[in-house]
Amino acid sequence: MTLPFLATATANPAAQIRAWWTSSVAWVDTHWLQIGIAIGAGLLIYFALSLIRGFALKKAQSAPGQFTLTDIVGRVIHKTKSLVLAIVAIRLVAASANPPVVILQIIKFVFTVAGVLQVAIWAREIVLGLIQRRAAEGHNETLNNAMGIIRLLISIALFAVAAIVILDNMGVNVTGLIAGLGIGGIAIGLAAQGIFSDLFASLSIIFDRPFRVGEAIKYDNSVATVERIGLKSTHLRSVNGELLVISNTNLLSKEITNYAHLERRRVQFAIGVIYQTTPAMLRALPALLKAQVEAEGHDFIRSSFIGFGASSLDFELVADIPSADYNEVIAARTAIGIRVFEEMTNAGYDFAYPTQTTFTAAPDGTMILPYAESVTMKTPKPAQS
Repeated sequence: MTLPFLATATANPAAQIRAWWTSSVAWVDTHWLQIGIAIGAGLLIYFALSLIRGFALKKAQSAPGQFTLTDIVGRVIHKTKSLVLAIVAIRLVAASANPPVVILQIIKFVFTVAGVLQVAIWAREIVLGLIQRRAAEGHNETLNNAMGIIRLLISIALFAVAAIVILDNMGVNVTGLIAGLGIGGIAIGLAAQGIFSDLFASLSIIFDRPFRVGEAIKYDNSVATVERIGLKSTHLRSVNGELLVISNTNLLSKEITNYAHLERRRVQFAIGVIYQTTPAMLRALPALLKAQVEAEGHDFIRSSFIGFGASSLDFELVADIPSADYNEVIAARTAIGIRVFEEMTNAGYDFAYPTQTTFTAAPDGTMILPYAESVTMKTPKPAQS
């Protein structure tokens, strides 16, 4: 929409203004009744909209809880300006008063500007409210600290779009402006690529929540506890006590194992018995191992023969420990291992360990002992006189 006083250039602006004034006075003299009715209707619409806003705001503010959806709606309603309500009322009744084209276009232009700015304010409050609601759910200190930057970035983006829409309605060619903003944005993005990359990675961690502060995770080859999630980096405390500071981008580029949400942990034992074990004892071993796991109150998964080792017959024992506490899992694993050793020893099983047997042959190939045969020397009796 192009306003006449912007689109029309005259050699005599004073004459143009006098012409507008004359037409406006003639309009008031001719349509005074319609103008009065329109003013009355506009006032009624304004008061009705104000009552609706007040009622909705009171309803939203009376709802319990902060940063809930109702609270966000209340914030949006609170940001609705009274001036905008008045402009909306004027726009609704303007056509019924048959105003001159100039006045009607001015009303439409003001309504467009007010509406675009109001929508930008609403959008900002909704986005910020949803972000703060997410931060409140996780009690996230990092997101709370970043709200100033986030508010600034969102406000710049939304009001830049609003300015472009307003300029377009004024008849300004915004194609070059949009292209310039695009090129400028690309230049800024390239210059601050690392900063923005870590910032968005931080927001990704905050919203997606692959882990939280205090949770134990495995990153790459390190097992550590999350101490702090920052805008640039995340601090991890390894099991050995070292502080690991990793950029958020690098942290999300590799596989992360989160141990905090385990309802149970699986433990495995590799058990080897000697080759002299009888087949009957080998067949009975899986049942014996199962009984030891169940006697400790844990979940037996499987026990089976897995192969012929270099110096042992190899079995495996797999069990689940119904606990997320790593210390409890280690204690349970120890208890199972000791019980298995005790019961297998009592049942006559011998545990294998790396051994070798050496066989020695004579030059003709005959097998001989690997050591010289001992000879008992007889002591001579003393001579008798």
